[in-house]
Amino acid sequence: MENDMFESRVDLSEVQETFDAIQKEIGSAVLGQQKIVEQLAIALFCEGHVLIEGIPGVAKTLTAKCLSKTVDAKFSRIQFTPDLMPSDVIGTMIYNPKSTEFEFKPGPIFSNVILIDEINRAPAKTQSSLFECMEERQITVDGIRYELESPFIVIGTQNPVEHEGTYRLPEAQLDRFMFKLIVDYPNLNDEQKILELHMNGGIHLNLKNINKVIDATKLRAIQETVKLINVKSEILQYIANLVHETRNNPNIYLGASPRAGISLLHSAKTYAAIQGRDFVTPDDIKDMVIPVLNHRIMLSSEKEMEGMTSTAAIKLIIEKVEVPS
Repeated sequence: MENDMFESRVDLSEVQETFDAIQKEIGSAVLGQQKIVEQLAIALFCEGHVLIEGIPGVAKTLTAKCLSKTVDAKFSRIQFTPDLMPSDVIGTMIYNPKSTEFEFKPGPIFSNVILIDEINRAPAKTQSSLFECMEERQITVDGIRYELESPFIVIGTQNPVEHEGTYRLPEAQLDRFMFKLIVDYPNLNDEQKILELHMNGGIHLNLKNINKVIDATKLRAIQETVKLINVKSEILQYIANLVHETRNNPNIYLGASPRAGISLLHSAKTYAAIQGRDFVTPDDIKDMVIPVLNHRIMLSSEKEMEGMTSTAAIKLIIEKVEVPS
């Protein structure tokens, strides 16, 4: 993956080696989702939250679990259901008869990698419990603030919103996810390999054998390295133009927020780093723009009725906005 045409001014060997190791470990259990695995690793290096959408049975949860197993940190899994309460997520105050005082019992959100399975099966009240922790990395209970440890990454899986028993996530929560990744069916060749893997129960063995390749210290070092990636002013202008166009486009009713531009910047810097470059190119932006924007825009009702998708609208914007030379 490393580009041999130039000598990088930043040592990116650890970034690349860790990325390759994560891909190799997850690839032993998850077949046919290389792009999804790549984007999950990028989000991990940015400490960005990820929403994975797909129909049941396409390995959304398996992929997220595999990523968590490569990280030497605390892991929690929360199954969202219609009757789940905010206190089931963030924790609650419990009376201690010995001290005759109420004490805070932390919920499963107090972890490093949190998998929220079927996130769109819980109502808005429970969704709102994630707002503060996903953006500010803290929880406030009874006026007391509790800091969340770094790294802190939320991976949510959801079924498409038209499936029965699902709720549309609030825009404020969707905007807190760096990426929305769409998991499709595997191709015929990968599907055959999946069946072969399951013939002898190999999938469970492979899942158990996934090795931890990164800890909190190493992740922080990678994040500091990624910050050194150079971004020219022309690239920053290109990002701003793309985001601004979503707010002035006839196909789009609700455009992307400034947080979208920040996510696009950080993810493009990480994408450049894993390819061995210490600078961002317009192609890096193009590769990241769909997973960054596809959940942050709302199409006009006319275009939705015509069958246009968010991805199609974003592609039209990419074609329209002038690419810096």
